[in-house]
Amino acid sequence: MATASAAESTTITGVVLGVGANETQRIVTWYSSADTAQKIQLAPTAEIVNGEFPASAVSFEAVGAANTSTTGFNRHATISDLRENVTYSYRVGSEGNWSPAYSFKTRSFEGDYDFLFFGDPQIGASGDRLKDQAGWEETLKVATAANPNTELLVSAGDHVESANDESQWDSFLAPDQLRQYPLGATIGNHDVGGKSWEQHHFTPNTDRSAQYYTGDQATRSGGDFWYIYKDVLFIDLNSNSYVNPADGSAGGDAAHVSYVTDVVNKHGNEAKWKVLVYHHSIYSAASHSTDGDNAARRKDFTTAFSDLGIDMVLQGHDHVYTRSYSIKNGQKENPAEQPGAADVFPGPGGVIYVTANSASGSKYYDIKKPGNTGTGPDGLGPDPLNPSNYWFNSVQNQEHVRSYVKVSVKADKLVLENLRSGTCAAPNAAVEKGLSCVNTPDGQPVGSIVDSTTIHPYHGDGQAIQVNVPNAAPGEFGWTIDGYNGLVNLGTAQERNGTSFEATGKINPLLVTDSRRSLAPWSISANVGDFQDADKKFSGSYLGWTPYVLDGGAGAEAGAPVLSSFDDQGKGLSVSSGLAAAVQGHPRGGARLGADLDLKIPDSIAVGSYRTTLTITALSS
Repeated sequence: MATASAAESTTITGVVLGVGANETQRIVTWYSSADTAQKIQLAPTAEIVNGEFPASAVSFEAVGAANTSTTGFNRHATISDLRENVTYSYRVGSEGNWSPAYSFKTRSFEGDYDFLFFGDPQIGASGDRLKDQAGWEETLKVATAANPNTELLVSAGDHVESANDESQWDSFLAPDQLRQYPLGATIGNHDVGGKSWEQHHFTPNTDRSAQYYTGDQATRSGGDFWYIYKDVLFIDLNSNSYVNPADGSAGGDAAHVSYVTDVVNKHGNEAKWKVLVYHHSIYSAASHSTDGDNAARRKDFTTAFSDLGIDMVLQGHDHVYTRSYSIKNGQKENPAEQPGAADVFPGPGGVIYVTANSASGSKYYDIKKPGNTGTGPDGLGPDPLNPSNYWFNSVQNQEHVRSYVKVSVKADKLVLENLRSGTCAAPNAAVEKGLSCVNTPDGQPVGSIVDSTTIHPYHGDGQAIQVNVPNAAPGEFGWTIDGYNGLVNLGTAQERNGTSFEATGKINPLLVTDSRRSLAPWSISANVGDFQDADKKFSGSYLGWTPYVLDGGAGAEAGAPVLSSFDDQGKGLSVSSGLAAAVQGHPRGGARLGADLDLKIPDSIAVGSYRTTLTITALSS
């Protein structure tokens, strides 16, 4: 009887839904008042009747330990083997002592999606915890109402003002959205002063070695971690650790660069985009822009991130919104890139750095004027195209209103938007306490756009070809291509005779001009590698083509058709094949070349979103 009474009195608090290692996982973390065996129970919401979980509900055993920053205990468990496009309900605890049931919905595990990025809530920073909580709750309410199909929430850190103040943690965890959408939690400098951050957020693939902490591991939170969600590899760093540990071992910035390098080398080919997240913004515009640690990171990080092909870096800390120009090796990549450009075309090594403003309204920092120190890793000088901005920032904004960042992940672009989640009106604690506000609610209402840009990837000299292979269905099969510029659309596939999938398309036409007096021969040929989606692939030999000359000139003669290896057991376009050529003595001029693509693959190919590159070679004597 004593045991049953103890179990019934166990209190479950602080439930938060976190990201897992991939889209099929979620990690749930919570606090418990008693040190009892606990678990997650999960079932499709459609199978729950009158609040009762069915006998078929699955369980995931929890692990944890005693809290060191407060009383009680912490627990976490990983939900795995989730199915796509299912609404699930879950609860945590034990038989007879369950938490309330919460729900989340999975989406398709392939294709486009949106995630939302939030700057420092820093609950308690205004001096009024409940006002800060109200602003944070309102931002999450506004953001998810406007974007109900968003699939991830990502934080910039500084969840609370005081690392071990559990009342502040209660306020941070109050919004229902933190149990409905998976959170990729980042650690900030206000979170690192104790173990509460780790007790509330158990993260996947985390390296908790000493070099990823600041101070004593036993009393500080830290670690670097990574996860893949659909087409994005997220790498999250504890940027509080930026100096070498006292024992002289490798650490700080060098350790973070080594970590990112190792993760990209091992997992970079499993995703189409690489996004870094850490707290301390190195390209901000407010109080922390001149900090010495950020000056060090501008030199320690930027070349490595360019070399590793990072696409975007998401940051917080400075409570202001900024979007950088495309930065390569610590310099503006293209001096001609215009401020506030609606479309950005980074070249190889170009990285976009984003700083998020306050999501709660607890604290804002004002934009500082650039100095006279020039440009480059050591400079904080003005932008020659917009002298009121720092040289590295395309956009800077501070209105003293709450906002959030939306990132839309497309097949061949990233769409970045910064949106207002509030106005000067409450809840906006810093303004309520006397800070000025320059927002105009009539012209800049809740939901309006502060900044918007589309980031287009670098395709090099080839053409990217993407194929989405869906689940086989009797009588039909669909492929979809969504992309910009070099992405070739192969249309909708059909299942043929129960043995293959087939689709056709056209390459982007090539224009050949030849004005040489020598009239020397020339040829254009091309080949593709394997079609790949993470660790799944099929041979490029299944792609064939029929070249033709769209507009004659320069002596162009179309190359011979090449069949898919499915039909003739050959090598298809996996080997170099001629698109067109001209013989010695051909007339000068230009030609426009095209080719019909014919892809035919076995119907045993696994579902996925596959991509290859058409590599074009021009030869002439």
